[in-house]
Amino acid sequence: MAKAFDFPGGVHPPQHKTLSNQTPLIQAPLPRRVVLPLAQHIGQPAEPCVKVGDMVKTGQVIASAVGLISADLHASITGEVVAIEERPVPHPSQGKAPCILIEGDGVTDEWETLSPLDWNQSSHDDLIERLARSGVVGLGGAGFPTQIKARVGEHHVIETLIVNAAECEPYITADDLTLRTYPVKVLEGAELLARLCGAERILVGIEDNKPAAIEALEVALADRRGDLPIELKVIATRYPSGGEKQLIKRLLDREVPSGGLPADIGVLCHNPGTLLAALRAVRDGRPLVSRITTLTGEALARPGNVEARLGTSMAELLTFAGLDTAQLSRLIMGGPMMGFELTSLDLPLVKATNCLIAASARELPPPTPERPCIRCGACEAACPVALLPQQLYWFAKAREHDKAGLFHLFDCIECGACDYVCPSHIPLVQYYRAAKDAIRAQALEARRAEHARHRFELRQARLEREAQEKAAKRAARAKATSRIAKQSDKNEATSGLEDIKTLRIAQAAAKAALRKAEKALARAAESGDGNLEDLEVQLATARENLQAIQARMEAARESAS
Repeated sequence: MAKAFDFPGGVHPPQHKTLSNQTPLIQAPLPRRVVLPLAQHIGQPAEPCVKVGDMVKTGQVIASAVGLISADLHASITGEVVAIEERPVPHPSQGKAPCILIEGDGVTDEWETLSPLDWNQSSHDDLIERLARSGVVGLGGAGFPTQIKARVGEHHVIETLIVNAAECEPYITADDLTLRTYPVKVLEGAELLARLCGAERILVGIEDNKPAAIEALEVALADRRGDLPIELKVIATRYPSGGEKQLIKRLLDREVPSGGLPADIGVLCHNPGTLLAALRAVRDGRPLVSRITTLTGEALARPGNVEARLGTSMAELLTFAGLDTAQLSRLIMGGPMMGFELTSLDLPLVKATNCLIAASARELPPPTPERPCIRCGACEAACPVALLPQQLYWFAKAREHDKAGLFHLFDCIECGACDYVCPSHIPLVQYYRAAKDAIRAQALEARRAEHARHRFELRQARLEREAQEKAAKRAARAKATSRIAKQSDKNEATSGLEDIKTLRIAQAAAKAALRKAEKALARAAESGDGNLEDLEVQLATARENLQAIQARMEAARESAS
């Protein structure tokens, strides 16, 4: 085992991975009907570009990205668009969202692909555009558009690209089977993303409970011919080693600063499934229309991993895996530590669905009722970020959000280690999430108020400028004598020069505001914090402001000349 560094805390929950990693990866049956939510990524939902009654092919764009942070959506089967409507979607809110419904015959699978690209020869811009047109997002659960993450090298110096193959969450084995089945393609995908972000080396971080995947990677590394250094690092199994900050600490002994990102210390992390999807999009021209998902739990007769089309009904997939509805007690999307419970089987598979756990009552019993905190300190010992969970709990419960912020609430990765060890069964992460949402809501209101003030001032300045222009025209018409007219022209020229000087200062300030808005949006998108839609509005306003000032400068120059 390679030498590894360490992070504080962590827990060792039962793995339950042998339920699903004993059989090869298989293809799920082609569905006759798919439900494709428009929001399967961080950022703004895609906008439909098809209508009811249209016939579509597999891989055809059916919804286009909107705004800076968004992703295209593609048809996952060949068939007819039968509805564009709100449907239940897999989300902690258990609510509905706009979806596109496609019906096929369960047999026909006619593809519309993009032209293959040689990523070694293609330009940086062409590769970024291909990732954007293919709808590739992070498949580890975050759903961040990959083309945006691939451009992080434009603002940061990236030294190391990490393939996050730790997969520390219990039950989930999707990355394990991905690496066993496609080790060469995953490594090639890592080289592709490393080229885009400018990384000088690649590290593959994997826990020691995946011997078959480790062996497959070692064989692939021995046969590869690339020039970029790739190193495989095996680390001891401990949850949550798969967290970005924790894995970086264990592999490189570097700490991501509070409120910062891995890119701030020259590191970028990608999931094996994301790398495979990126390579398929570029080299094969195949958009993201399917993903590898773990189907597991004691209520399934045939647990395992399947590659299934997006939009497939979870009920169909679980039935394919031998679901015993009499045994089913809880259905969880994701892992038992960070996933969330679903109240219905009639939900579609989405890009973020890395695992479905059909658990029996014995396997995952209902949550135990919360009891008073006994101040044992177990949560503090388990926290992998070295926070003070007990203090954060008191502040969150009392809605003392300012104090919670001072105790680095937003550094919490919501891994659930504190919940796992709490003898009082307090759902600590739920309190932290609620506090974060409240703080974000307050910040959003403040930004909206600032945005409204800015637009009001911009409007007042425009009205004042128009009034001054009208007054100047009336004064010009009132000039009776040539002497007064000449003097007026001289004064106007001088005034025009003064206006140009003032406008140059305003232009510099507007450019600075635009750069600030662009950075704020990029950072919020990378971190997942903040309201992206509001930040995009602020960015658009900053651009409008700059354009208005530039137009005024042109008018002032013409007047002075």
